[in-house]
Amino acid sequence: MTVAAGVFAPGHVGELTRIVPFEMVDAALAQTRATQQRLRILPSRVVVYLLLAAALFAEVGYRQVWARLSAGLGGPGGLAVARPSVSALAAARRRVGVAPLRALFALVSGPGAGPRGRVGVFWRGRLVTAVDGTIMCCPDTPANLAVYQRSKGNHGGSGYPLIRLLAVVACGTRTVTDVVFGTDRVGETSYAHRLLGGLRAGTILLADRNFAVRAWIIAAAGTGADLLVRVKLNRRLPVCARWRDGSYVSRIGPVQVRVITAAVTITTSAGRRSEVYRLITTVLDPDCPAAEIVRLYHERWEIETGFFELKSTTLGGRVLRARTPAGVEQEIWAVLVAYQALRIAISDALLDQPDLDPDRGSFTVALNTARDQLVLAAGVLPDTSPGAGVDLVGEIGQAVRNDLLPARRLRTGPRVVKRAISKFVASTAKNRCHGPSLTATISIDIQTAAGP
Repeated sequence: MTVAAGVFAPGHVGELTRIVPFEMVDAALAQTRATQQRLRILPSRVVVYLLLAAALFAEVGYRQVWARLSAGLGGPGGLAVARPSVSALAAARRRVGVAPLRALFALVSGPGAGPRGRVGVFWRGRLVTAVDGTIMCCPDTPANLAVYQRSKGNHGGSGYPLIRLLAVVACGTRTVTDVVFGTDRVGETSYAHRLLGGLRAGTILLADRNFAVRAWIIAAAGTGADLLVRVKLNRRLPVCARWRDGSYVSRIGPVQVRVITAAVTITTSAGRRSEVYRLITTVLDPDCPAAEIVRLYHERWEIETGFFELKSTTLGGRVLRARTPAGVEQEIWAVLVAYQALRIAISDALLDQPDLDPDRGSFTVALNTARDQLVLAAGVLPDTSPGAGVDLVGEIGQAVRNDLLPARRLRTGPRVVKRAISKFVASTAKNRCHGPSLTATISIDIQTAAGP
C-alpha cells in the first residue's frame, strides 16, 4: 500500500486514483483558487476525493464514505487517520465549492477512443457519438425548490425537484465528452446549443427527433461534425436530387443533407412489428449504402445505456444527497468524474484488443472492483519497485478482462412503463408482452420518396 503522506493519506479513490491522480486534482484546485490557505485535517485535495468516493458509495452517508477511505490505512503499523465530524465534512465540502469539480471533469472528459478504426467505436473513420438528455432528482428542500421544480401530472407529479442533464457520449466507450445540466424548465434543444463547442470534424453525432430543429442542425453542422438525426415523417424536405437506393438529397437552410426513409421490421417468435423511420445525415458519400446508415442509427441507444449506468448502477436509482443548489451542482460533477474514470478504466483495459467491442466490458464489474480497491487503499500509485514493470491494466482492468460480457445478440423487448404510479395499465403498455426480451431478426426496406 502506497498513499500520500500525513493528512493527505485519505485523499484517494483506490486504483481509480491513477486515472484521477493527485497532480490532476491539485491542478484543478489551483486553477480555481480552491487550495486550502492553511493545512487542516481536511485539505482541499482530500475533500475532492471524498466527493468522488461518495459517488461510488451512494448508499451511505459521508461519515461512512470517510470510513471506507481510511479503512485500509489503519491497523497495526498503519497510519493515524483523523475522524472528522459530520459538520466538519459538510463545512469542508462548502469550502471547496463547485468550481474544482467542474474543472476536474473538464480534465477527464473525452472519448477515450483509442486507435482510429477500433471496432464499435469508429464508423468509416468517424468517431460515433450521440446526444440526449435525462432527468435526475434532488432533495425537496426549500433551497433546492428555489432553483429546481417538481413536475406536474395527473397523478400528483414528481415527488422531488427535477434536474435536466444533457450529454454527448462516445457510443463505443460510453465516455462523456461534454455535458450541461440545470432546471428541467429549459428544454433539451435549448441546452443542446451549449454543447456545440465540443463537436468537431472527424465525428458523427446521432440524435433523436427532438433535436431535428433547423437552427440547431445548422449550428451543429457548422462545427464540422457529421450529423445523423431522425426527423418526423410529416416533415417536408424538398427533393433536390434522387439516388438509386431510394434516398435523396435535400437542404435544411444552407446545410445539404441526405434523406433516408426506411421501414424497419422486427421479427420474433411473438410475431412481427414494423415502424417507418426517416433519417437525415450530412454524410453524402454515394458509396455509403442507405441501409448501413440506418443500422448505424441504432448505436444511439448506447447513450441510454450510459445513463442507466450512471443513474441506476452507480447511484442505485437514488435521489442526490445535496440539500442546496450549490451542493447539487458539486455532487453531479463528482458523479460524472467518477463515472468517467470507470469508463476510461474499462476502455483502457481492452486497448490491446482493437477487434473487441468495448461494450463487452462490464460496468458493474468495474464499479464493484473499484469499490473494493478503494476500501483497501490498493493500487493508489503504480508499483515502481525494480522489476515491477508497467501495469496499464490494473486490478479493475483485469477483473473486466476476466469477466467479459458475451457478444451482443440481436434481441428486442417492448418499451413499457416499469414503475407504474397508477393501478390502471398505461396506454404505452397495452397489447404488449411483459416477458423477457426475444431473439429477433431485422429487415430494412429503403422507401423511395414521393414527389417531383
